[in-house]
Amino acid sequence: MSEVNSFVFDLTLVFGSSAIGGFIANRLRQPVLLGYLACGLAIGPFGLGLINNVDDIQSLAAIGVALLLFALGVEFSLAELKRVKDIALQGSLLQIGFTIIFVAIFSGILGWTKTPIEGIFLGAILSLSSTAVVLKTLTENGEVNTIHGQVMLAILIAQDLALGLMLAILPALNQPGNIAIALLGAILKAVLFFTGAFAVGYWLVPPLMKTVAQTENSELFVLTTIVLCLGVALITASLGLSIEMGAFVAGLIIAEIDYSAQALAKVIPLRDTFASLFFASIGMLIDPDILWDNSGVILGLVAIIMLGKACIIFPIIWRFGYSFKTAILTSLGLNQIGEFSFVLAIVGRELGFISQEKYLLLIGTTAITLVITPIVMKFAPEIADQLATLPGIAHYLRNRQQDRDIYVPETIRNHVVVAGYGRVGQVIVNVLRDRNYEVLVIENSEAATKHLRQAKIPYIFGDADAELVLEKAHLNTAKALAIALPDPSSTRILLQHALDLAPDLDIVARSHTNSEIDLLTKIGAKEVVQPEFEAALEMGRQILTTLGEAEEMVNFVLQAIRRDRYLSVRSDRARKIEQ
Repeated sequence: MSEVNSFVFDLTLVFGSSAIGGFIANRLRQPVLLGYLACGLAIGPFGLGLINNVDDIQSLAAIGVALLLFALGVEFSLAELKRVKDIALQGSLLQIGFTIIFVAIFSGILGWTKTPIEGIFLGAILSLSSTAVVLKTLTENGEVNTIHGQVMLAILIAQDLALGLMLAILPALNQPGNIAIALLGAILKAVLFFTGAFAVGYWLVPPLMKTVAQTENSELFVLTTIVLCLGVALITASLGLSIEMGAFVAGLIIAEIDYSAQALAKVIPLRDTFASLFFASIGMLIDPDILWDNSGVILGLVAIIMLGKACIIFPIIWRFGYSFKTAILTSLGLNQIGEFSFVLAIVGRELGFISQEKYLLLIGTTAITLVITPIVMKFAPEIADQLATLPGIAHYLRNRQQDRDIYVPETIRNHVVVAGYGRVGQVIVNVLRDRNYEVLVIENSEAATKHLRQAKIPYIFGDADAELVLEKAHLNTAKALAIALPDPSSTRILLQHALDLAPDLDIVARSHTNSEIDLLTKIGAKEVVQPEFEAALEMGRQILTTLGEAEEMVNFVLQAIRRDRYLSVRSDRARKIEQ
């Protein structure tokens, strides 16, 4: 078989096996990326040996990572970033610093490293978390826009920035006198890059994309978007910064222009396709023989690293004023070793900071933490809820909640409780206050509560789905509850707890998917609103009105659709009826 045909065969095999593995994982109700990892292991050089040229696959996998971060940049709201800027800058520095310090100290005491430099290097590797795995899991779980999702992504982005500095400093560790020069050089490169990138994004990119869009040629638009993404990523790589950081910045640039939604829609299919290559390539690096021969050591390292990183991250998140549940979810979501730690490990092996044996152990340990992460994140809310009920922790949380600045009048009655003060929650609050209704907001973002204090809006700081928080919301005397949380699981838990406290309370809940409409209704929500359907109905209203339909008839049609919970316009229910 020719070299070209061999590469096409390898690529087809990876895509085909990933599709099968992803399908099986989906049927087992597990994240599809676990299927990608398993198939990569199965067909790779350490599995069935169907693919031996892993380097070519990894090169294409890098495109998947770049597109993954590009899409994140397009979706990432600078307004949302401001809510978590403190934890992104200060918190990430504390997390990376403490991880390096603790690892350097304990690895030296336990004899895992021979010199302090080796300990620092090992700490740098372990300080990074997986942007690709965490982002993919948050996306699949619908948690990207939750407060813990935003905190995780903010820290991960800061870690990606730090990766560029680490790569610049590593070669200088053998020559201590050059560390300061390397650090200053790396910072200067980063500053120059960001200055140039945002200048280009402000003056050149908008007219370029406008010109391409005016051609009304979809192919040209897609090609221009991809070139922009990969081009900026290559520039950062040439400067010694990370490729993923460049792709993220390219996404931020696109996000500020009028064509961001179109660019995102075109990139997402490519992102998901190439991302499967990335996760499969990680699976190909796993050597089952090494895992088996050193299973005890590796499992011990996995437990120590994941528990240790969680213990480092939790108090940092907690210290920045986030709720107990947010701190738990974040610490359990970022306690793996990042896939880009492989890059540091390869450089460290070439520089003599790590032996071949330790390198292979590190590969196996990292791979296992990546596999475990989606499972841990899936059960993290339940873990947080169970921990919150432990006698000692529950007592402490109750006292801490009483000490918080809770702006709730003791005489509050006949009020409307709004859970969540994001974009949806803010609109609800404004509508209610304009009609002179008493409002009480439950929010777990410190930045949001500052705004509520300034606006003199009654609020409770904390997780809305926590019973301790709900007890202070006076639900038994409230008129209604509006659930505007971005997290589907928290919405369901809050609905159940609220009905336990006030069975007759009228509750309007926000649905994130079609399947949730029936579930939330069954639990007890009086009304369930699906934002996409509501947007479509409003567009339908405008079109029918434009076509000359009577307003009374239009209202009658739309209300009928709402009364049957969007049944007539829901494709998922329509398919079931046909069956």
